[in-house]
Amino acid sequence: MPNLPDAVLWSIPAFVLLTVIEMVSVRIHPDEDAAGYEAKDAATSVGMGLGSLVFDFVWKIPIVVIYTAVYGLTPLRVPVLWWTVPLMLLAQDFFYYWSHRGHHVIRILWACHVVHHSSRKFNLTTALRQPWTSLTGWPFYVPLIALGVHPAALAFCSSVNLVYQFWIHTERIDKLPRPFEFVFNTPSHHRVHHASQGGYLDRNFGGILIVWDRLFGSFAAETERPVYGLTKNISTYNPLRVATHEYAAIARDLKEAASWREGAGRVFRGPGWQPAAAVTPKKPVTEPVA
Repeated sequence: MPNLPDAVLWSIPAFVLLTVIEMVSVRIHPDEDAAGYEAKDAATSVGMGLGSLVFDFVWKIPIVVIYTAVYGLTPLRVPVLWWTVPLMLLAQDFFYYWSHRGHHVIRILWACHVVHHSSRKFNLTTALRQPWTSLTGWPFYVPLIALGVHPAALAFCSSVNLVYQFWIHTERIDKLPRPFEFVFNTPSHHRVHHASQGGYLDRNFGGILIVWDRLFGSFAAETERPVYGLTKNISTYNPLRVATHEYAAIARDLKEAASWREGAGRVFRGPGWQPAAAVTPKKPVTEPVA
């Protein structure tokens, strides 16, 4: 098994330091139009991040079992070498794009990911607002394991991707030079992703690279100031409710569903899906007989 570090754990001191620097900069040079910081919101984000470390450890057990089984069945092997690691990072980022996109357009997956979008603020603590039900992402990466990528190598690439995305959760960095903005995910691109305006919804799914969005038609440039949060915001700072509120909404919708077809739609269609209203056929208009 390759001996690769967990980039997230090694980066925690940097997360703390950068967050403190951002808080101080907001205090010294506030931007009246920016979302800024709010104590309860930031505390909830940090709490969600700490909780995710615990729950992710639990979810890793069945995922490791599945990945190990797939890796044992495939005859392919990708060695961990200086030149293969960048290729594995590129491939992981590609599959992350589709996982991220899937978690926006399939409601049961959105129930997991919605946690990360539930804050009406956008700062470095928002990056820590991670879900507690992250078991939903593993199927998207099975092709990598089947192609011979060791599960430990995939875990390393995933941790690098997550660490990269920390710094893009800020309003303190404006647009970067155009070549960088064209290729990489940046704070400007990710502000669009966290916005709730119609033209910004379901855009910019990339992790490290934004080129996937440009290739697959999901890119939107930042033009107007984003309004952060959900189209239907929640008004709670309780971490347990933040983690589970969409699952509770799905359960309510299933209870009220008029048919199994509607129930399936409530679970597997988009988050905003509604069943077609029954159309009452109009009675034919007849002319009176003279």
